[in-house]
Amino acid sequence: MPQELQDIVLASASPRRRELLSKVGITFQIVPSNADESLLTDETPEAHVVRLSCDKAMEVANRPQQHGRWFIGSDTVVVRDQDILGKPVDATEAALMLSSLSGRSHRVISGYAVHDRQTGRTISSSVTTKVFFKDLTSQEIEGYIATKEPFDKAGSYAIQGIGSFMVPGIEGSYTNVVGIPLCEVIAALEELGAIELFAVPD
Repeated sequence: MPQELQDIVLASASPRRRELLSKVGITFQIVPSNADESLLTDETPEAHVVRLSCDKAMEVANRPQQHGRWFIGSDTVVVRDQDILGKPVDATEAALMLSSLSGRSHRVISGYAVHDRQTGRTISSSVTTKVFFKDLTSQEIEGYIATKEPFDKAGSYAIQGIGSFMVPGIEGSYTNVVGIPLCEVIAALEELGAIELFAVPD
């Protein structure tokens, strides 16, 4: 996978996205985006995450002094019915979110965008995963909140962390729930010529 450090830029401060990309051997730099993440009126969750992914990638790519060629943006939301669940502001809100997800399914929708600054081409889309929660007791909800894990997580849980005890199954991409649809992002990077996984040496 020949590429220089500055060629690929992840426009996110998320440690989960960084870890997932690193695990497949991609070399990249991290430059968090300052894009506005407000939800627009009548915007669907899918449109929201794709727009924000593009905005994040482009905001960093458009910085005059920023090095790099390929810019990755991503955004993830947890959707219960038609309601987008963000990060809880306190323990009370976290408990309400977890109670509302208990014993049912919800959707995790991630958008992604890979922008090639040299050609001007951007590949973007969204991926949806259905996540099932077991029935949660009040003790489990209170105990999980006491771990502090829910407080910086959309939907108040982390499937890759302690929160895995709540999830008996999913339909779709696991990495999408963690924070970035890795299979699709890798495919976009390959299509744009940023990487070549498992290249055969000359």
